[in-house]
This record gives sequence, structure tokens and C-alpha cells, in this order.
Amino acid sequence: MPAIASHNSIMAVKSENAGEVARSNGGSTPQKRRLRSDAAAVENMSPISTPMKLKPPRRCVNSSPNSGANGIEMEINEKLMSARKSPVKKKLCDSFKSKPNWNPQDVEQMSAVREALHVSTAPSTIVCREDEQKKVLEFCKKNLEEEKAGSLYVCGCPGTGKSLSMEKVKHYLVDWAKEAGLQQPEVFSINCTSLTNTSEIFSKILLKLQPRKKLNGSTSPLQHLQNLYSQKLHSSGMKMMLIIADELDYLITRDRAVLHDLFMLTTFPFSRFILIGIANAIDLADRFLPRLQSMNCKPLVVTFRAYSKDQIIRILQERLMELSYIVFQPQALELCARKVAAASGDMRKALSVCRSAIEILEAEMRESVSKMNSASAEQGLFDQQAASAFEFFNSQVRVDHMAVALSNTFKSPVVDTIKSLPQHQQILLCSAVKFFRGGKKDMTVGELNKSYMNICKTSLIPPVGTLEFFSMCRVLHDQGVLKVGRDDKLKRVTLKADESDITFALQGVRFFRNCLQ
Repeated sequence: MPAIASHNSIMAVKSENAGEVARSNGGSTPQKRRLRSDAAAVENMSPISTPMKLKPPRRCVNSSPNSGANGIEMEINEKLMSARKSPVKKKLCDSFKSKPNWNPQDVEQMSAVREALHVSTAPSTIVCREDEQKKVLEFCKKNLEEEKAGSLYVCGCPGTGKSLSMEKVKHYLVDWAKEAGLQQPEVFSINCTSLTNTSEIFSKILLKLQPRKKLNGSTSPLQHLQNLYSQKLHSSGMKMMLIIADELDYLITRDRAVLHDLFMLTTFPFSRFILIGIANAIDLADRFLPRLQSMNCKPLVVTFRAYSKDQIIRILQERLMELSYIVFQPQALELCARKVAAASGDMRKALSVCRSAIEILEAEMRESVSKMNSASAEQGLFDQQAASAFEFFNSQVRVDHMAVALSNTFKSPVVDTIKSLPQHQQILLCSAVKFFRGGKKDMTVGELNKSYMNICKTSLIPPVGTLEFFSMCRVLHDQGVLKVGRDDKLKRVTLKADESDITFALQGVRFFRNCLQ
């Protein structure tokens, strides 16, 4: 944490401030001088602190031949591209000139800033994901116009805006269908982590489709859906249904039957489903759905790449633009964006770091004001103007605050390494942790493989082959997480990473929490 101002430096600030007041004209107050200094500081900012330059806005694509509402599609496209058309750089500079600094000691302002930077706060406009949203929206619109079923797989690293973008697409599609004179689709959104078992997703879909339908004991929800879309008589007059299944990888079973059956529902001759599956695994469609490809049912894949430094800066600026005061120095935001983009590109991580930097500033100001009041009371020199000057020069989140927050967040590179590993390598680490809890200091590769196989069997996850398992051990050895003996015929294995680091890295995923219990 940055060093707290000493008593001598505080008194120097007070003396300098009093001198400025004495030299100023009668109509110039200390507050006005501070505002002018603030504006001058913004005008003299270095180029590196200015917001990113945006690309020229793209033209909206004309509507498809089957659509009778060109103006409606133009309006939807304008919504998706509005962030690119806005002169963010000019708006940001103007806001710096006109906005005052915030007061971290103001409870309402602090609450507003925290809310603006919270991951659960959905921004009014989702920037830097216009192309991905447009692809998904065009796919859904085409299927809705033609009353044709289809499937799409949205993938990307955590914190890249997948779920948030699909929520926006859902609202755009419903508005577009309404204004285009088409029948609005039934929308069903579900997070697969909320299911008690994987096959429960079919009963929830059927309940949304036919809320009053009662099944007899001999017909499962899946069979009922399959029968429903196998005959035109049963499916006639039914609405199209948009299904958005988030955390799709939670449906992976040993035989992958649930995933296959879910996507196969879009292939029935009279199906009315538009299925959008969302997951973090980029290669899930290739690894777990090969049968669908052989049956000409492989879903269209839209990939959300990790955010770049410029994209993270832009998203943070858009969120802070809602506030009527300045919270961060531009250089502090850039430092945060550079570090997060280099580490993971996870926007949620960037928001967390910014909130942590605010807490550091809050604690620093609270301690500094307390020390200043204590010193002033002892010497009988308490001066409100000096306190105001001190608060002004220290009210923004600076680079040093952000550096401490980043250091606290990324203090262990091993944790980041473990988080970025593929799933089976993470399972292998869980196997090693559980084995070493018995008090042993090392094990053979064969013993580790047995422990790994047990976790896979219990979790109904197909294990990798023996050769691939040895390859994973070598990769983890090269990453510095495991140590695998080379000369020993039994190849003894030991953990190089602390158990606490492995547990901390994987505790955010329910599957691994259960494995490590």
C-alpha cells in the first residue's frame, strides 16, 4: 500500500494551499483554482493516457430477401453497432473536463461506483462484441423467418461476454419479430448448473412448451418431445422456441447421450427448436459431438476471443461514463487493462481489480485523514482548507493503488497456470492432491493414473488413454506443477505446487470442489 502522508508533508500542503489563496484575486476561491488545475491536467495528459481510437463504423447489412421489414433490421443493426458510432474518445475527454473528482468518503458515491463496476451490473450497451452478436442474431432471424430448426454453439474463455451477449440477442430477436410482423418465439433460458441431473433439461423444456401437459408413466419427456416433432399434425400451430443453454459442458455424461439427444431435437422433420449452447470449451463441438457431424447436425460455432487491452479499457470507460464524477486516473485504467489482457483477457477479473483498487484508496484516505486530524488536534493547527486540498489531490484511484490491487490479484502465477489448464490436466492435479492427503510424499505414475481413473469413473467422464496420460504428466512437469522423475523406472511423482494453490485455483468450479472434498 502506498505510504501514508507524514505530518510534515500534510503541513506543507496546508501552507502551499494558504499561499495560493492569499495570492489569488478576490473572486477566485480555492475550489475554482482546483477545478482549473484539474482541467489543465487533463488537457496536458500524455498520449498513452488517452482512450483508444475506434475503427470507422461499419455499414449495416441489408435485410434478407425473405424479410419484409428492411427498416426494422436497420434499427436492430444500429443497436448492435451504436457503440462503434459514438465518438468515445471525444466524449471521454469532455467528461474529464466537465466532471469533478469524486469523494470516496461519500457513501452514495462509493455505492454507485461499486455498482457500476460489479460483474452483476448489466451495461445498457455491450461494446466490443458487436460482430459476435450480429452472427448469432442473423442465424436466429434466418431460422425464425423460414420456421426452420437449427443449433449454434457459443464458446470462449470465461469473462468474454458470452452469456451477457446472448441475453441481448434474445431481446433483439423478440423485438425484431414483433416489429416485422412475425410470430414471436417462445424463449427458454437455462443455466445447466441448476439441474439436479442432466436429463432434467428435457422435462424443463417440455414444461415450458406445454405447461399443462401431463405425461403417462411409460413416456419420458425426451420421448414425448421426439414424438411431438416427428409428425406434422402434432407440431402444427406451435411457436418456434429459442433455447439458450448456458454452461453446456455440465451436460457431458460418460456416453454423452444427453448432449446428443439435445442437439438431435433440432433435426426432427417438424422440429421448432433454435438451440444456442454456451460453454467455455472451444473444442467441445469437435470432441463431444462427432456423431452429430456424421448426421449433418454439427452446430454452427461462434467463438468469443479473450478481450484485448484496448477492449478492456473501452468497456471500463463505458461503465464509468454513467457516473457524474471522475474516479480513476486514465493511466491506472490502462495499467489494469494491460495486466488483465496479458494474463487472461477476463473482463470479470478487470472489474474485480478495479473494485479492489477503490478499496485500497478508501482505506488509505481513511487512515490519512485520521492521522491528519490527530496531528492537527495535538498542535491546535486544524485547518479545513488544508484538509480539502489533501482530499482533492488524493481522491482519484492512482497507478500506485492499481499496482497494489493487481499484485494482490495476480500474486501467484501458479494459480493462473492451473486455472488455464485443460480439464483433464486439472482432474489429474485433483487426483494427486487427494492421494497426497494420505500422508505420502510421492507416488508412481501408475498410482496417479489409478487415482485419476477413479475420479473419472465416479464423475462419468471418459478418461484419456495411457499414452495421453503420460503426455499430460510431462506437460505438468514442464509447467512446474508436478515433478516426474526421469531416470527412475517407476517414475516417481511429487507435487511442486502447494495444495492450497491448487485448491484456490479450482474452487470456483463446482465439479472440482466436489473432487477435492
